[in-house]
Amino acid sequence: MDTLFIIINIVVLILLIIGLFYMQKKHVSFSKRVFTALGLGILLGFAIHFIYGTKSDVTNGSIEWFNIVGTGYVSLLKMIVMPLVFISIVSAFTKLKFTKNLGKIGGLVIGILIGTTAISASIGIITALGFQLEGIQLEQGEAEVARNTQLEQTAGDVQNMTIPQQIISLFPQNPFLELTGARPTSTIAVVIFAAIIGIAYLGVRRKEPEHAEFFAKIIETIYTIVMRVVTLILRLTPYGVLALMTKVTATSDYSAIAKLGKFVIASYVAIIAMFIVHLILLAIAKQNPITYIRKAMPTLTFAFTSRSSAGTLPLNIKTQHKELGVSEGIANFAGSFGLSIGQNGCAGIYPAMLAIMVAPSAGIDPLNPTFIATLIIVVAISSFGVAGVGGGATFAALLVLSALDLPIAIVGLLISVEPLIDMGRTALNVSGSMTAGVLTGKITGEMDQEVYNQPKGDLQV
Repeated sequence: MDTLFIIINIVVLILLIIGLFYMQKKHVSFSKRVFTALGLGILLGFAIHFIYGTKSDVTNGSIEWFNIVGTGYVSLLKMIVMPLVFISIVSAFTKLKFTKNLGKIGGLVIGILIGTTAISASIGIITALGFQLEGIQLEQGEAEVARNTQLEQTAGDVQNMTIPQQIISLFPQNPFLELTGARPTSTIAVVIFAAIIGIAYLGVRRKEPEHAEFFAKIIETIYTIVMRVVTLILRLTPYGVLALMTKVTATSDYSAIAKLGKFVIASYVAIIAMFIVHLILLAIAKQNPITYIRKAMPTLTFAFTSRSSAGTLPLNIKTQHKELGVSEGIANFAGSFGLSIGQNGCAGIYPAMLAIMVAPSAGIDPLNPTFIATLIIVVAISSFGVAGVGGGATFAALLVLSALDLPIAIVGLLISVEPLIDMGRTALNVSGSMTAGVLTGKITGEMDQEVYNQPKGDLQV
């Protein structure tokens, strides 16, 4: 009987996919298809959850099949991320206009990412204090014990690394190994490697322009092919969002979420507050925040459902360039750096909130100005090299808590609500990356204002 119900659920998903495909054939806009998929996924997920239960064989069996669409889509995106990061950075160096402002652009992107992370840490601190969150209130069940056991090894590795060692870990060791994403810091290592190749290209262009021209043509050709692959994958976005959202709503532990409701609400208050800061920064730069929301929302929606900043990179870069008018070079830099530096949600808000919650158990007054200032600085510095995939926030939290000699067990105690909060954090990470791109483009003059101001069009994918 369970098999029959699983088959029925699969048939329902297939019918919904056919419906989304029909919308595509009718040339319904990409954003409308994404939001339709989001809504359908929520409805189907809730239906499965309430009919069969979270842990039933029918639910687990159905989700296992649904993962072919959802997880398969995210896997395809991750497949192209490292090649895209590498070729995007090198391609940026081969563009003459971009290289004239290279140092200024790199400094602005990184500065904005780190600066907004420091602001997000401050918001996380204020929110935790305002909601009077305390780590001692959290309960520890079997899942939490198992999670903390897993974290002990990771925490040991982090605690045994000095700050100089952590900085060294950012540098590429074996480019081919880094391209596989083998280490948490592989993304930033690939960015550094690509930048070194780009700097070498600039030297060759001065001394042997004919070789540089040939290399630039090769890079441009590869970039064109990679972006075509990106386009092909992005066409699957509505189907991926449908399956991913169905999984989230069908398998969430709502009783656990209710118990930790105060922390969940506080987290989203902080996330929304930081998103408003992004809009304020855009307004200060004389960029219409409403226009930004309309054009960025499909990308942020996918980031929300996928919980992967890395998986969202192709859509991030394309939205910055095609919809927000940011030059390709800056969009590539902001998108790529945003994967590992200054993630406002995962590396800013989350570690700061946890540190405030556990400070009293370590005999520290969370209202102490010195402690707060130190926390903000540590969060900003630790935001380098945070992996842009699900779980990056855990790594960031371990780094910050270990650096401040605070208990790390709280990280495992939040496992039941981690996926729900991570959705909002990831969307904020991506928004921070796109905001950095827009602000940098505006400051350097490498931005097409007409593209930004034009009415919302359909992102061509």
